[in-house]
Amino acid sequence: MSLLSQLFFLILLGVSAFFIGRRILQIRKNILLGKEEDRTDQPQRRLKTMLLVAFGQKKMFKRPIAAFLHLLIYVGFLLINLEVLEIVLDGLFGTHRLFAPLLGSFYPVLINFFEFLVVGVIFSCVVFLIRRHVLKISRFTKIEMKGWPTMDATLILVIELVLMVAILAMNGADQVLQTKAVAGYPVTGAFFFSSIFIPLFEPLSANTLIIIERVAWWGHIAGIFAFAYYITYSKHLHIFLAFPNTYFSNLKEKGEIKNMDNVTNEVKSMLGLPADPPPAEIPRFGAKDINDLSWKHLMDAYACTECGRCTDSCPANTTGKVLSPRTIMMKTRDRAEEVGESIRKGGAGLEDGKSLYGDYINKEELLACTTCNACVEACPITIDPLSIIIEMRRYMAMEESSTPQSWNAMFQNVETSFAPWKFPPTDRFNWAQDVKAKISDQ
Repeated sequence: MSLLSQLFFLILLGVSAFFIGRRILQIRKNILLGKEEDRTDQPQRRLKTMLLVAFGQKKMFKRPIAAFLHLLIYVGFLLINLEVLEIVLDGLFGTHRLFAPLLGSFYPVLINFFEFLVVGVIFSCVVFLIRRHVLKISRFTKIEMKGWPTMDATLILVIELVLMVAILAMNGADQVLQTKAVAGYPVTGAFFFSSIFIPLFEPLSANTLIIIERVAWWGHIAGIFAFAYYITYSKHLHIFLAFPNTYFSNLKEKGEIKNMDNVTNEVKSMLGLPADPPPAEIPRFGAKDINDLSWKHLMDAYACTECGRCTDSCPANTTGKVLSPRTIMMKTRDRAEEVGESIRKGGAGLEDGKSLYGDYINKEELLACTTCNACVEACPITIDPLSIIIEMRRYMAMEESSTPQSWNAMFQNVETSFAPWKFPPTDRFNWAQDVKAKISDQ
C-alpha cells in the first residue's frame, strides 16, 4: 500500500471515528433526558442476566429456527471483526495480511473459519429477506412497519450481504494473485468458499486482479465504517445496546408494579410511619413526556430491534385494538430523537408544545393494555413497554383525571371500601355464611 493510500485510510478512519463518536454522545444525551433511576443493585445477578440473555441469546431460542439464523449473524458479527482488525492494521501500517507470517499455518485455518461464518451470514440474510418480502410474516407487515422501518430492515440485510460478498471476492482475487507470485501478496494457502471465484478470476491479468482485490478491500472497510455510522440511526443499534439494556433490566418479578415514591411517603406520613422528606417541588405524577420517564425507559426505546415479538404476543393487538407495544417503543425513541435534536440545535427542546402523551401515543392505545406482561415476557432483550404504559396511565389518572368512568368508580371503591367492588369491608365474607351454615349442619 502506498503512502498516499495509508494517509487516505488514516483520514477515513479519523473522520468515521469522529462522526460515530459524536453520534454516540448524542444518543447518550438523549437517554439521559430521562429521570434518574438506580439499577446498580445485585451486580452478580445483573451480570448473569446479561450473559444469558444478551450474550447467550437465551430468549431468542423460544423460536428455534429464527434463533439459529440470528445466531449465525450474531457470531459472524463478533468473530469476523477479528479479520476486520487485520484490515484496519494493514490500512494503518501499509501492510497486506499482517497476521499471516505471525500465525503461520494457523492463518489459513482462521480465514477459512471466517469464510464459513461469512457464508452463514449470507444464508441467514437471504432467508430473513425472504421472510420479510416473500413470505410476508404478519409481525413484519403491521401498520407501524410501513415505510422507513421496513426500509431500514431491508437496508441492514442488503448491506450485510454486500459486505460479506466483498470479503469472498477479496479473498478469491488474493488467491489468484498468490498463484501468479505477484509482489505484496504472500502465500497463505487455500480459502474454501472464496475459491469459487478462482475460475472467474484466473483468466484476468494481474493488474485487473489487483484492482478487483483493492476495490473489494476498500469497499469492505469503507462499507463497515459507513455501516457503523448508519447503525446509530437504525434499529440495528440493538447489537450494542442489548448488553447494557439486559444488565440494567428490571429484576423484580413480573407483575410487581413499582410504587410511586412520593405517594408512598405521603401515606407513610399519614400513618405515622418513617418516611423520606417530601421534595421542595411536587413533581408530576406519571409521565407526560420523555423527561418524566426514566433513563432506562429511553434506553429500552433505543435498544428495541422492532422484531415485533411483543406485539405478536399482545392480546389487545391480537383482538384488533390499536395498542402495539412495539409502536410504544418506536414512538418513545422518535420523541427522544426529536427533543435531543432540537436541544442540539438550540431549539425549544421539551418546550416545543408537543409531548409523548397525546402527540405520539394516544389515550386509546394506553387504555387498550391489559397489563398482562406478555410483551415483557416476549422481548428477547428484556425491554419493558408495560412500565411506560403504566407511567402514562398514572398521568392520565392523577394529573388529567381523564380515565374512563368505570375506572374512576373502581378507584373510589378502593379508597372507600379497600377493594374494587362497592361493598363495605365488613360485608366481604358474607358469601361464606351459607357455607359455614352447611358445614355446621354436617
